[in-house]
Amino acid sequence: MATKVVMEALSPTMEEGRLVKWLKNEGDPVATGDILAEVETDKAVMELVARGDGVLRKRLANEGDAAPVGSLLAVIGAADENIDALVGSAPAAAAQPAKAPEPVKAAVAEKQESAGPTSIPQTPAESQGEASTPPQAKAPAAPASGTNGTPTARPQGERMRSSPLARRLASERGVELSGIQGSGPGGRIIKKDVETAVSAPKAAATRPVRERSAADFEDVPLTLIRKTIARRLAESIGPVPTFYLTAEFDMGRAAEMRASLAEIGDEYKASFNDIAIRAVALALAEHPEVNAHWMGDKIRKFNRVHIGMAVAIEDGLITPVIFDADQKSLHEISGEAKALAARARDRKLTPEEYTGSTFSISNLGMFGIDQFTAIINPPEAGILAIGAVESKPVVIDGQVVVRQRMRVTMSCDHRVIDGATGAKFLQTVRRYIEHPLLLVI
Repeated sequence: MATKVVMEALSPTMEEGRLVKWLKNEGDPVATGDILAEVETDKAVMELVARGDGVLRKRLANEGDAAPVGSLLAVIGAADENIDALVGSAPAAAAQPAKAPEPVKAAVAEKQESAGPTSIPQTPAESQGEASTPPQAKAPAAPASGTNGTPTARPQGERMRSSPLARRLASERGVELSGIQGSGPGGRIIKKDVETAVSAPKAAATRPVRERSAADFEDVPLTLIRKTIARRLAESIGPVPTFYLTAEFDMGRAAEMRASLAEIGDEYKASFNDIAIRAVALALAEHPEVNAHWMGDKIRKFNRVHIGMAVAIEDGLITPVIFDADQKSLHEISGEAKALAARARDRKLTPEEYTGSTFSISNLGMFGIDQFTAIINPPEAGILAIGAVESKPVVIDGQVVVRQRMRVTMSCDHRVIDGATGAKFLQTVRRYIEHPLLLVI
């Protein structure tokens, strides 16, 4: 009996998938569990496996096509089995919208068409030396000088001609002959040309002109991950009554601890982000009212702490989860965070690795951002935005001193977290970060 190959829900929030690559061709033998294709979900690139044995009789979707969950992608059956009924009833997968023509190339094509076959404009690649003009397209050599005696440019590749006196004078005055146009017979550089070049004022540097496209804009189709981000943010910033709490922490002791750990060995190095994750995790264990989700008709307070760590990827961002972060050492958090971030950027995370967070952290400090607000990821009740660690003048005991400081901003769902609740939580985070030995004992 034939087996349908359908677009499966490969992540908890997936509504459609894009077929990235077929790994089996029509006519190939297939066994249960064989990988048939790679599918892009709203979070990662996942493997689509066979649910039956036989031969891959028909592929009904092309690479690059998007299809809703449950739609038919292919049919597996016996070599001589009639599958016409299945194939005929299957709706076609939706092809991804074609990208708009590359603006510069489109403009070049229009110019070529209007100018005729002898007009060969230069593309950006050619201007960088990546391509050359065909031999038949060379312009005819220009005369050495116009009828009015005006110096003209030498044809490309022609040997520079100059008089001995001009060469000696140019050497004495430090003038490059290659930048001088000759006015002598056949474009020869003579004494007068060198003297003119020496006395001429230097030309002001001009900003290079950016090549513009003939098109006014370019439409870029949405990727599945960008669609999901847009939908999730619409669920957050509008319906969720959000308020923000900003605090600034002294990072001097944390910086000293980082330096001490690095001296022990590379395997013990920890980033400020690792320190923040550990501090937030311990603080959440003390404040379960913040480690909570809004469930519509109830508030769910979690007894375990799972930190979602926002990671920027090519098409947007994803939040891999460090589970039971309050139970892990700083060393363990550092290693796990690095591994998860690398897998996220390679789009290799499994659904279990990016779902189930109870609270999230977003850090833009490495981009030099001093302070920002992050959008809550529902149903979580809060997210902490972490800025850069910077040296700033501050007043301590009546004296102005330079200290390393870091600003954080907590976005709070007011349905779950009140102002005083959020403030007490940040006080606890401050205690751990400003006394970092608490993070390693």
